[in-house]
Amino acid sequence: MATRRKSSSSSGKPAEIRSEDRKASPDDPPLAPPKLGLILSASALFFAPFFYLLFYHYQIEPELRRSIAINAAMSFGGFVVAVRMIPVAARYVLRRNLFGYDINKKGTPQGAIKVPESLGIVIGIVYLVIAILFQHFNFTSDSNWLVEYNAALASICFMILLGFVDDVLDVPWRIKLVLPSFAALPLLMAYAGHTTIIIPKPLVQYVGVAVLDLGWIYKLYMGMLAVFCTNSINIHAGLNGLEAGQTVVISAAILIHNIMQIGASADPEYKQAHAFSIYLVMPLLTTSLALLSYNWYPSSVFVGDTYTYFAGMAMAVVGILGHFSETLLLFFLPQVLNFLYSCPQLFKIIPCPRHRLPRFDPQTGLLTGTKDGTLVNLFLRLFGRCSEKSLCIRLLIFQALSCLLCFGLRHFLAGWYK
Repeated sequence: MATRRKSSSSSGKPAEIRSEDRKASPDDPPLAPPKLGLILSASALFFAPFFYLLFYHYQIEPELRRSIAINAAMSFGGFVVAVRMIPVAARYVLRRNLFGYDINKKGTPQGAIKVPESLGIVIGIVYLVIAILFQHFNFTSDSNWLVEYNAALASICFMILLGFVDDVLDVPWRIKLVLPSFAALPLLMAYAGHTTIIIPKPLVQYVGVAVLDLGWIYKLYMGMLAVFCTNSINIHAGLNGLEAGQTVVISAAILIHNIMQIGASADPEYKQAHAFSIYLVMPLLTTSLALLSYNWYPSSVFVGDTYTYFAGMAMAVVGILGHFSETLLLFFLPQVLNFLYSCPQLFKIIPCPRHRLPRFDPQTGLLTGTKDGTLVNLFLRLFGRCSEKSLCIRLLIFQALSCLLCFGLRHFLAGWYK
């Protein structure tokens, strides 16, 4: 994601450099076609277990199953629309001189290509249209969930706006840290769910109660979760396909987690909370797959802060309203590690350069890790030099393994921990 100017920010993510001198022209090469073969294979991997659990493994109420199926059909429509709209939007942003150069290809012919940026705006708009239209099929005007659903959409919409403003104006990173706090306000103000937490069984004897009501502290925690999710996606980046790829993996894990919780529960309210999460995360997954088809190596478009903020907020919202924030943080394990590893530079304990990216060797096409505190550089130092594509695949495999670890922990600790 390129922007007009980059301060000495913590993100270290932009794999591209902005040029104010070069203008988009009619002679610019057309956008490369989407990598649909890769995306269809990934889609089968993600959706096969979900639909197996939905239609065969669990006995789910027909009405709930119907709502999820409608949401899936609309989400697939969103994928098709997004794939068609990204090239159109790319031409418009190039006309407005919103493009960047890929730093990880500097010194090669690909590094001289103008890549349209901020294409996350397309994904955000398509997502919102799907989520709004879905209300017609699932909610009535007196639905108990409608207020929170619209509040969630308002927070996501607010975050898309702030992300696009950041892409255009290049907001300093210290301000970026607080932007999600403002975007989360509609959700926090409309939140009518419980503010209690279940104390882990081994700790009950020390706390004295099994269920603890946190009151306003719980809402503060929700706001902090939104801040973390949005910024953690934003700083764990810098490679073609990494931002959209990690969102796809986490969204798929959330989707499967929700259907497992619905199938294993007999509580209608609990089921509805997880169905609510499915309604919001499925269009995120499909539209992100559409973006990934253009953003995968070699990237034809850059996603921009618009997308990273939008994706982070959307996943924070589903975790909050689905009441599985602990599980969500386990899905975000690579992002948590990346944040902790980045803290010395984030808080200026040690110098933070403008771009915390690996060094690219145009002769070999390989990346070498630097001493900057990012998971991207750490992987290169631990496992050796490799190509950008290979490094992104390794990081996404680590993301998937983290999600599998979360499922394993929930299975083995069930009944003992909570």
